[in-house]
Amino acid sequence: MGKKVGMEVSLAIAEAAKMANTDVVAAYPITPQTHIVERLAELVANGELDAEYIPVESEHSAMSACLGAVATGARTFTATAGQGLELMHEVLYVASAMRLPVIMSVANRALSAPLNVWGDQSDLMAVRDTGWIQIICENGQDAYDNTLCAFRIGEDKRVLLPVMVHVDGFYLTHVIEPIEIPEQDKVNHFLPPFSYPLPLDPDKPLTMGAFAPPILFSEAKKAQEVNLRAAKPIILECWAEFAKIFGRQYKPIEQYRTEGAKILLLTLGSFGETAMAAVDKLRDAGQSVGLLKLRLWRPFPFEELRQTVSGAELLIVVDRALSFGGPGGPAFSEIRSALYSEKKRPRILGFVGGLGGRDLMVAEFEGMVKRALEMKPSGAEQEFEMYGVRE
Repeated sequence: MGKKVGMEVSLAIAEAAKMANTDVVAAYPITPQTHIVERLAELVANGELDAEYIPVESEHSAMSACLGAVATGARTFTATAGQGLELMHEVLYVASAMRLPVIMSVANRALSAPLNVWGDQSDLMAVRDTGWIQIICENGQDAYDNTLCAFRIGEDKRVLLPVMVHVDGFYLTHVIEPIEIPEQDKVNHFLPPFSYPLPLDPDKPLTMGAFAPPILFSEAKKAQEVNLRAAKPIILECWAEFAKIFGRQYKPIEQYRTEGAKILLLTLGSFGETAMAAVDKLRDAGQSVGLLKLRLWRPFPFEELRQTVSGAELLIVVDRALSFGGPGGPAFSEIRSALYSEKKRPRILGFVGGLGGRDLMVAEFEGMVKRALEMKPSGAEQEFEMYGVRE
């Protein structure tokens, strides 16, 4: 057992990067991510972390610097949020396509306009097709643990992919929680030194990210897709090993009181714990309600989703992002698509809420269940609502 410490979640993420013996940090400050890299800068300056800290002029430059660092074989970490993630956007595709395992914490935040620095998951959804592994955290312990796991997963020679670890801005980043910090020797045992198989070396010149004409581009993208999907068994293997060493088990979709449930809520991120309280109240009132918490966003857990909803009659997907002009929330759209071919599937309804940092309380989750039961018989013409919008 490690030592349990009351710690701001941002500082816990920085502590995980330190205990992972990160070699290079390149980052630019942006709310609500700043405390992560601010703390790492302190650790480097104080000599507590033997790493190069590269102060850059933008998030685009931060990710570019990370690519160069990891390509030489350096264990590399960065963090960003919201508009900063969008400024990085074009470079994110380079990291995944070139098989460069940068590890990044994303403090999820609303995207402008109007200007808003508070938490939702618009930025998470905006980068879902960049080819990165994406893990979504529910609380501070998840964030600490999965930062360590991200290094092990991304750097595995069978994977070699960048990994985003998503934490909800302010709801997690600025909250003090009890975090169990393990002994350094256990972390060292879990996370071996990084050994990149094709490091840049002046004595052995090679080409990375070369020009690809149309005759080659489709094959390159196919290889990238195959590799991302093939990462899933290694992710599960990592989480199983983590549970064996540290006693905490993570799964692509985690379940709460789903036994025999005919109605299932599905959440992503920190709202899962609020939804748990709502499920407890609804269960106590005699309603057959359970909760699914989606942790692995990419590669998408198709098999686990189909298994966990197989006995339900109604699935309520709660998004913290809106797909403008589309079917509602991005998670709702993907989950409905993933279940399309299933002969026996629940009725799937979606709610979009909590945008721009607006709270969703226990009563709101209870209200969504009530509203979904009203919508359920109405047919396909009404499948989602923006919840709690004032008239």
